[in-house]
Amino acid sequence: MERQYIGIDLHKASFHACAISDDGTRRWEAQFPRTAEGVVAFAARGIDGAQLAVEATGRTWPFVDAVTAAGVHACVVDPRKTKLKAGFAAKTDRLDARRLADALRRDSVVSVYVPPPAIRERRELCRGRQQLVRTRTRVIQAIRALLLRQDAPEPPVTSVIGKRGLQGLATMHLTGASEQALRRLERVLRAVHGEAQAADAAVTVEAARDSIAIGLRRLPGVGPVLSLVLRAEIGTIDRLARGPALACYAGIVSRLDASAGHRRCGRITRTGSLGCGGLSWKSRCER
Repeated sequence: MERQYIGIDLHKASFHACAISDDGTRRWEAQFPRTAEGVVAFAARGIDGAQLAVEATGRTWPFVDAVTAAGVHACVVDPRKTKLKAGFAAKTDRLDARRLADALRRDSVVSVYVPPPAIRERRELCRGRQQLVRTRTRVIQAIRALLLRQDAPEPPVTSVIGKRGLQGLATMHLTGASEQALRRLERVLRAVHGEAQAADAAVTVEAARDSIAIGLRRLPGVGPVLSLVLRAEIGTIDRLARGPALACYAGIVSRLDASAGHRRCGRITRTGSLGCGGLSWKSRCER
């Protein structure tokens, strides 16, 4: 059977597919709804054993799981490193699918790591906690800015979210609309702080169950939260051959420009894993 290369342009409600053969001949193309019935109709086009390319977006993983179950080898493409628009003036769903299929046929796509479902669950747990902690920090900053504008002293404590800090905040009073704003921010802070504590507890429990996270805690400065973040974001360490590869994946290497014997190192790229990019920040939050 002749091999098929399929490009997928994925959207929220539908996806456009284009299949080409080894010599680049277009075999078929069609649009399908993003439903279970749409995936069944897509699989009915005889895609068993085909190679498929789809760009990495927020809705990629469920689609990849569905088509992999249909016998397709899915390649998730990094859109930042794979150039598809050269030589084309137009950009449509149909053309994007064609370009992906042709780039896959020519082996000119840059793929990304496809984490298994268990790793994705740990990522959601850790990233959900991270979002809550950052939201809590923004609320605290808003409270401090409000007190500063009203020339009011802050609670005489190190941490506003501690027991004494919350009690001191409750006893502080301003005037007019500022008082109303302070009370609203206080209620938001208490709610977000409670959810952040619950997320901390969930992460700690999961870290105690994972053998790799337990091993990572032997490293200096690595606690339950950071160990599970490392475990979730890295996934399988065997896919990263050396330490520099791990640093590049985390986005903590400097940009390098080298030409004619001259080397210039720029700022940190910050283009790596969503969770690994803030490891130093997570480490400070854990202490």
